Amino acid sequence: MISVEPVDATLGAVVRGVRLADLDAGGWREIEEAFHTHAVLVFPGQHLTSDEQKAFGRRFGDLEDIAGTEGLTPIANTRRDGTLLRADSPVMSVLRGNQGWHTDSSYMPIAAKASMLSAHVVPSQGGATEWADMRAAYDALDEDTRALLEGRSAAHSIVYSQRRAGEEVYDGGYGYDVEVPPRRPLVKVHPATGRPALFIGRHAHAVTGMTDAESEALLDRLVDFACRPPRVYTHHWTVGDLVVWDNRCVLHRAQPWDWSEPRVMKHTRVSGDPVTEAALT
Repeated sequence: MISVEPVDATLGAVVRGVRLADLDAGGWREIEEAFHTHAVLVFPGQHLTSDEQKAFGRRFGDLEDIAGTEGLTPIANTRRDGTLLRADSPVMSVLRGNQGWHTDSSYMPIAAKASMLSAHVVPSQGGATEWADMRAAYDALDEDTRALLEGRSAAHSIVYSQRRAGEEVYDGGYGYDVEVPPRRPLVKVHPATGRPALFIGRHAHAVTGMTDAESEALLDRLVDFACRPPRVYTHHWTVGDLVVWDNRCVLHRAQPWDWSEPRVMKHTRVSGDPVTEAALT
C-alpha cells in the first residue's frame, strides 16, 4: 500500500510502497492528490531509467524539451565521459546560479507546472536540494504587505538573475530568455487548489509601480521572509531517489558541494497549462 508521510515542514512528504515504473491508475490518483496537498513528493529508491522517468513525468502533463533533450536533462558537473567540467564552463555558471531560490521556466512565455530530479551520482557531502513553501509564506504575510502586493507583477529573466549573481549568460543550455521578459503576478492562485502563493524567486525583477531599487528591496525581503523554517524542506540525496515538485507554489535551490566531486542528477520539467501558466498580457 502507498504511504504518504509528511516531513517536518509546511510542505513535502515521503512516498513509499509504490514502484513508479509500474504505477496503475489508482496509485496515480493517490499520488496526484498528495502532490496537490504537499507540493513536494520524495520517492526513495526508485532507480528509474530515463524512459521510466519521462513516463512518470508525462503523468503530470507534456514535457518541456530543453535544448533538444526530449524531456530529460542532465544537471551535472561532469561531461558524458564522467570527467569533471572546468570551473569556467558555462554549465558550471548555471549550476552556481541555481544555488539561488527560483522556480523553473518562469522566464519563459509559459511557466513550468512541475519538475522532477533523480539522483545518479552524489557527492560525499553537500549537494542537497531545498524547497520553500510559497503558500505558507503568503499565509504568514501581514496585511500591509498583502495590500502592497495586490495587483502587482514582476518581470522574470534568467539573464537578469545570472548577471545579478555575478555569473555568465550564454546562448544555449536550457531555455534562456525570450526577447521580452514575461510578467507574472506576485501572488498566484493555484489552479487546482485555489490557494494563493507568492510567485517570486531570483528571476523576478521590475515590480510594477516601483523603481529598480524599490523592486529589488521588496523581492529580496520577500524571499528572505518566505524561505525560512518551518517553510523549508532540505533533501539529502541518495542514489535512486526521485523528487517531484509543484513550480506553481514552490521555490527551490541547490546547496553547494565540493566541485572536485561529481554530482549527476537527471531533470524532467513538465510544461504548464497555457490557460493558467502563460505570461500576463
